[in-house]
Amino acid sequence: MATDLILGTAGHIDHGKTSLIRALTGVDTDRLPDEKKRGITIDLGFAELDLGDYRLGIVDVPGHERFVRNMLAGATGTDLALLVVAADDSVKPQTREHLEILRLLGIQHGVIALTKSDLAESEWIDLVEEEVRALVGDTFLSSAPLVRTSTTTGQGLDQLQEALAEAAHQSVGAERSNMTEGPFRMAVDRTFTVSGHGTVVTGSVSSGTAHIGDELVIEPDAIPVRVRGLQNHDRTVERVHRGQRAAINLAGVHHRDIVRGHELASPGYLTPSKLLTVRMKLLGPAPRPLKHRSRVRLHVGTAEVLASVMLLDQQSLGPGNESNAQLFLSEPCVTSWAQPFVIRSESPVETIGGGQILDPSAHILRKPDLEVQQRIDELTSNSPTTRAAAAYYFTGIHDLHPKHLALKAGIHDVQPVFDELVQRGEIMEIELTPTRSIWVHRLVVEQLRQRIEATLKKLHEENPLRSKIERSKLLNRFKYLDNEPLVATILDNMSRDGFVAMTKIGVSLTGCGPKLSSNERKLLQYLIEKFKQAGFEPPSVKECQQSTTKLQHAVPDLIALAVADGELVEVAREFYLHSDADKKLRETLRHELSDGRGLTISQMREILNTSRKYTVPLAEYLDRTGFTRREGDLRVLDTVK
Repeated sequence: MATDLILGTAGHIDHGKTSLIRALTGVDTDRLPDEKKRGITIDLGFAELDLGDYRLGIVDVPGHERFVRNMLAGATGTDLALLVVAADDSVKPQTREHLEILRLLGIQHGVIALTKSDLAESEWIDLVEEEVRALVGDTFLSSAPLVRTSTTTGQGLDQLQEALAEAAHQSVGAERSNMTEGPFRMAVDRTFTVSGHGTVVTGSVSSGTAHIGDELVIEPDAIPVRVRGLQNHDRTVERVHRGQRAAINLAGVHHRDIVRGHELASPGYLTPSKLLTVRMKLLGPAPRPLKHRSRVRLHVGTAEVLASVMLLDQQSLGPGNESNAQLFLSEPCVTSWAQPFVIRSESPVETIGGGQILDPSAHILRKPDLEVQQRIDELTSNSPTTRAAAAYYFTGIHDLHPKHLALKAGIHDVQPVFDELVQRGEIMEIELTPTRSIWVHRLVVEQLRQRIEATLKKLHEENPLRSKIERSKLLNRFKYLDNEPLVATILDNMSRDGFVAMTKIGVSLTGCGPKLSSNERKLLQYLIEKFKQAGFEPPSVKECQQSTTKLQHAVPDLIALAVADGELVEVAREFYLHSDADKKLRETLRHELSDGRGLTISQMREILNTSRKYTVPLAEYLDRTGFTRREGDLRVLDTVK
C-alpha cells in the first residue's frame, strides 16, 4: 500500500514550477482564468504524483512576492519540498525567501530541480549549480539531490522522480504513524460550493483520519459539521488520512462561514486562543532588530493573523538570534505544540522570522523569573515526561486532561507519561467535590499555598485584634482565580498539615494571632466574664462600651476575638452569648422538648426565666442552627438534621 505524503514546491516567479509539475503528472495546476491569461501561478494548485511506494500530493505555490502569503498557506502540512531554480536565471529574491520559509516550517527533506536546462549553456548551468549549492549550504537541502531538467526535452524527469522517491522514503518515520492515529485535523486552504452538494473545503490533512458520516468542527468558531462526502485528487473515497490532499463536502455550514485559515478537526481536539507562548528566531538577513511589543503578521497553518510580540527575556531581538516570546493575536487561532510558524513584518511586508509553538493556549507571563524561563525551556525538551510536566505547570489551576497532552506537549502515548508524573509527584490530584478532581503541578499548588499564607498574614496584620479571619473574606481575596473550590480544598489541606487552624467562624495562620496589650487582655477577660455572669440576658456591644472607661473603641474587636476563640457565640447582630450559656440553653430546651409537644415563645420565656426581648432572638438562633424547627407557633426539636 502506497504511503501518502505532501510535496510542496518553492521558487521564484516564472522559474517553471507549474510546467515541471505538468510534465511530471500531466496536471495543469493553474486553474484560475487570470493565471491562464498571465502565465503565472496566483493561488494554490494541486496535483498527484504516483511513485509506486509513495503517492505525493503536490501543492504548487505562487512565486511572485505579492503572493507569498498564498505560498505560506500552501506550505502547511508539507512533508518534503521541491526547490525549483531556472537554469537560465539562477537564484532570485523569492528563491531565498521561499527557502527561508521552508526552513522555518521545519521541513527536513527535499530535492532541488534546475529547470529550463535546455535554454542555457552547460558552463552557465555549472555556475548556477554552484550558486544554488552555496545558497542551501547550511539548510536541510545541503546534501539534497540536484537534478537538471527540461520540460521541453524531457531531460532529467526520470531522475527527478527517483530523487523524489528517495526523499519521500527518508521523510517517513515513526512520528508520521503517530499523526495518522491521532485526532483528525486539516487546515482549510480553499472553500467553495458545488451545485447539488453544498459546501466543500480543501486542505492537506495534517493528522488523523476522517470518514463519511464523521462529526467534526470548524475552528476557531466551533461550528459543528458532518462529513457528507470525500475526495482525494478528484477520486471519491470513503476516508482521507494524514499526508493526503482532501476535498470534504460538509453538511451543517454555509461556505461563506468558512475562510482560509479555519481548521477542520475532531470535536474537542483544538482549543482556540488569542495568546501563544513560542520560541522564535529572527532571520539573519532581517533588516532590523525586532523590538519588544512590535506588531507582526503571524502565518500559522493557513491562517494569517496580526500579532503583538512580547519578548520574555530581552527588549530587542537581533537578526539571527532567538528568544522565548508570547504572541498576542488580534483574533483567536488554533495551534498545537511544536507547530511551526512564520512571521512577516507589518509594513513593508517581508519574511523576518519564525519558530515553533510551545504553548497553544497560554496565560499571560508577566516578567517571568528564572523558574518560569526554565519551565518554558522544558517545553522544548526531548523528554516527553519533562514536556508533560511543563505543560501541567503552565496550565496552572485549570484542568488538563491527559488526552490533551498530544496537543499541549506532542505526546501520543499518554498513559505511561502520565503514570510517571504521578509516581514522581510532579502532579497532584486535587479533589474539588466528591465527584470531581483535577491534576495540578506540585509547584502550582505550592505557589498557591504560599499566596494563601501571605494573604492570611496580611489579613492578620490588618486585623490585629482578631485570632481568626472570616473564611469568606479570605476566599474573596482569591476571587480573581474563578476557582473557589480549588482554593478551599488547598486551604483544607493546609489545615490538615498544621499550617492553618480553621473553625466554623474562620481561619488563622499558625503562629499568627492578636497582639494584645496588657490593658486589652484585661478588658477581654472582663468582657468574657461579663457575658458569663449575664447568662441568657447578655449585654449589648454598646452596653459593654459604656461599662468601661478605657479602650471603648476596642470592644467590638475584642468581642469578635472572643467569638473566634469560642468563648462567645454570636446569636444575632450585636447579640452574643457566653459559650457556657449556649451549652446550658441547649441542654435545658432539649429536656423540655423531649416529649415532642413543642414550646411556644411564652413557654420558652418562662423556662429560661427571661424576657421576650431575649427569648425571640434565642429561638431564631436555635432555628437557624438546626437545633429546633418552627411549626406554627411552636418550636420542636429538629430531628431531621
